[in-house]
Amino acid sequence: MLKKLKQKKIWIPLLVIILGGTGYWIVNSSEDGEISVQAEEVIRRDIIHKVNANGKIQPEEEVQISSTITAWITSITVAEGDTVQPGQLLISMDEKQYRAAYNQTLSGVKSAEANLKQVKAQKERTESLFEKNLISKQELEKIEATFELASSQLDQARSSLLSREDELSKTKLLAPAFGIVTSLTKEVGEMAVGGMFNPGVVMTIADLTRMEVLVDVNENDIVTVMVGDTAEIELDAFPDTIFYGVVSEIAHTAQSMNLGSQEQVTNFKVKVKMIDPPGNIRPGMSSTVNIITEVRNDAISIPIQSLTARSENYKSQSKRKAMKKKGGRKKDKGGRRKTGDGASAGKGKGGWKKDKMIEVVFILKDEFDGEEAPNGKKYVVVMPVDVDVDSESHYAVKSGVAEGDSIVTGSYKAISRELQHGTLVSVGNDFEQYGKGKE
Repeated sequence: MLKKLKQKKIWIPLLVIILGGTGYWIVNSSEDGEISVQAEEVIRRDIIHKVNANGKIQPEEEVQISSTITAWITSITVAEGDTVQPGQLLISMDEKQYRAAYNQTLSGVKSAEANLKQVKAQKERTESLFEKNLISKQELEKIEATFELASSQLDQARSSLLSREDELSKTKLLAPAFGIVTSLTKEVGEMAVGGMFNPGVVMTIADLTRMEVLVDVNENDIVTVMVGDTAEIELDAFPDTIFYGVVSEIAHTAQSMNLGSQEQVTNFKVKVKMIDPPGNIRPGMSSTVNIITEVRNDAISIPIQSLTARSENYKSQSKRKAMKKKGGRKKDKGGRRKTGDGASAGKGKGGWKKDKMIEVVFILKDEFDGEEAPNGKKYVVVMPVDVDVDSESHYAVKSGVAEGDSIVTGSYKAISRELQHGTLVSVGNDFEQYGKGKE
């Protein structure tokens, strides 16, 4: 029992020392407010803005072969993957019914021709007799009307023959253009179902030497996309390979998904023509397209993560925070606490107004307000910037920073919340690789 009490007497002071040291370290750390940041040098680079979209590969020209008549398929001369030429016979269908109708109409044409020939001869004889005053004018007019009727009947018969000939020709399906048979949905012995409004597709032919990507571009990005823009195309089936294309068509009508819900998305269809597609490409392959919409060559640039927002009164805010660090606000003669410069800048006639936010970056300096930074430390200075086009990792800058400036790039917590105008910081090792002497 005595031994346990001695152990407790040893551990209690030790625990007090540990807790006290930890508290002292926390207090000192918070008082010092030391912030560690990473930085890099502002340089010039090419900024390329890309619009990303996903879609499917499809041929520029694809023809679906269908039948306008209903008949049994008697022969198919091609198979999937075969190359066909314009006018080549593809499919033959049972023509017995249509051949019979054609022959019947052809016979009618011949009968009409014979009848017209006979009436024409009668007309010529009647005209000769009328000239010799051997018959009346009434008989002449009668034979002339009979001739006109026979001529009209021949025209009707010939028109019917053309219709039957057209129906008969449709029992043979021919290739309308050059291409490759990409699908064949019927077999010999099956019926091809025809119709003017909903014909059944029998075969599909596509020119696989000319391919395009049909992608969905979000409404926020479509305003920057123009016909003729260059695009980078990545295919899932060809990893680590980039193909190139050109925007050839942009839809004028939007397509919306999940209407009426929070997930509603509005996209526009865009066609990107592929330049020199590979020979083994297939329609329907998944693709990712990066459309290059804007380029800024040799532009002063900043990392995307360096850009943040601060109040346009950032200088007065930094002074107030410095006063708080030194012991809080001073009291005036009436016992009220004074504010720093600009503390009431947001107060208007109608009450408090929210400060206007501006886009800024943080630049590292050796000196701030006439004070030199301690050895190994830097001051951060808030610098309002006007940014232009963005790439995947950088912004092009119109104004605000200069080439060679040392710009803070991290951490996110420091940039978004901790850093203020004139904050003293230590710079991490990442800054070493960019050089120190260019503040």
